[in-house]
Amino acid sequence: MRPRTGIAAFLSAASVAGVLAAATAAGATTSHAAQSTSIVPGDLLVSTSNYVDGHNITAGKTQLPPGCTGSDCVTASAGSNYPYTFNNDGTDGSFGVVSPLSLQELTAGGQHVGTIPVPSSELNTSFSSKSEGALNLSPDGKTLSFIDYDAPVDAIDASNANTPGVIDPTNPVPGAYYRAVAQLTQNGKFTFTRSNAYSGNNGRAAVSAVVGGKDYIYTAGNAGNGSNPQPDGVILGAGAQIMSPSSLPESQQKPGQPTPVGSFNLAKLGDAQDKVGKDDNFRGLTLFNNVLYYTKGSGGNGVNTVYFLDTTGKACPNGVGVPSPGAKLPTSGLAYDESTLQSGGLPSNMCVLKGFPTALAKGATDSSDYPFGLWFANPDTLYVADEGAGDNTYANGSYTAAAASATAGLQKWVFDKASGEWKLAYTLRSGLNLGTPYTVKGYPAGDNPATGLPWAPATDGLRNIDGKVNANGTVSIWAVTSTVSGGGDQGADPNQLVKITDSLNATSAPSGEKFSTVVPATSDQVVRGVSFTPGTTPSR
Repeated sequence: MRPRTGIAAFLSAASVAGVLAAATAAGATTSHAAQSTSIVPGDLLVSTSNYVDGHNITAGKTQLPPGCTGSDCVTASAGSNYPYTFNNDGTDGSFGVVSPLSLQELTAGGQHVGTIPVPSSELNTSFSSKSEGALNLSPDGKTLSFIDYDAPVDAIDASNANTPGVIDPTNPVPGAYYRAVAQLTQNGKFTFTRSNAYSGNNGRAAVSAVVGGKDYIYTAGNAGNGSNPQPDGVILGAGAQIMSPSSLPESQQKPGQPTPVGSFNLAKLGDAQDKVGKDDNFRGLTLFNNVLYYTKGSGGNGVNTVYFLDTTGKACPNGVGVPSPGAKLPTSGLAYDESTLQSGGLPSNMCVLKGFPTALAKGATDSSDYPFGLWFANPDTLYVADEGAGDNTYANGSYTAAAASATAGLQKWVFDKASGEWKLAYTLRSGLNLGTPYTVKGYPAGDNPATGLPWAPATDGLRNIDGKVNANGTVSIWAVTSTVSGGGDQGADPNQLVKITDSLNATSAPSGEKFSTVVPATSDQVVRGVSFTPGTTPSR
């Protein structure tokens, strides 16, 4: 067995609470380094969060969202006990409870090595915001990045709060918290960069890269939780963002207005504009061969599909195309006319990746595509995680819509050089048991009175993914599952990390390939992202 000399080697499960408490007490600093010298290259990191009951919600008494006034207030229908507290989502549509974030280190074979707690004084996550927590490794393999909230544990409704520099007076959640990007290097050092982006909603993914000797952070997410017209800062802070890492302690950072780096306008497809800013409701993000790729798979605006950012201005005159050879990563924000933001939004410099859907999201059904995570095995092979429609229709012991889905799971797309477009080869779902409820020890049995449906969750599809190319001509892919259930908020369901090995050159589904569970569902825990450790040499 390899010697375990990394940060996770001495952070056993028993020591996690003490390390987290020490990190919290230390206050805001620019970085936190553990006592060891390195994280083990070639291992996996999996972002998880465990619910913390702060006993700050009383059924029939607590007014939600905190600090609300007038008609924006509702009375809590449930207390703070997990998972019952998430029945409050039925009356407070912004309901969420901030919880600490941890990175679980696993060997590629799935053996648990240890836990790296993210310093809770700097960054936490919103337990039920299922689209958060993606982990992305920089192209050089040196830096792991992710985005969450500079908000305290137990804060309520932070995922729909404003950011301090972008206040929407129509947002029913009056709180304000910066979003922040965490970066982790192989020596165990965390750094954090605040942002005013994603006011009213959440950042979902971040990736960093060195361009021309300078460091840049690229992020994906959504913004806005108020009514139309949205403030300019909300429009500017949606979708694709660019920022420079800060060298200051997080408590000293005073970020300015968000800096959009990309946007997609439906006019490029000949369609009328939807809600300004919401067309760029991006969920997944990856960086491959100097091109940034994004996915949109939720909401009733825009197009649910795969996009790329075109820095050449030549790749897609009609809104659909493939990246131009030699394209470079952006190093500055998207130029825009402030006087036309409200009427036309940002200019469009993004394209639908040719071969992927172009149908408007407003017409989406259970059989439509809901893309989330992306992973390129090589320039001609792209794996896309589809999270499913989220339809929890239930009958005869099964979530029927999930069970019937032909799109949810892991889609394999292959580039057809003759036609110059991507084509779906097949979708892997064996072993996911889509729509079949599973039992979680310690989780409630029977039906949730608030919804009339079973508490027991079922897999609905996949979200964030990562993979590696193996020497034997196969690829191994790890994926975070999405769920459907009768819980008060399906984002709070205990979910899993799964793995599958696929034949790289196959163009039709090989027999016998099946997902297996790597991290099983655990009551009061959610799994959010997966990536190889910083220091890992990319295999592709």
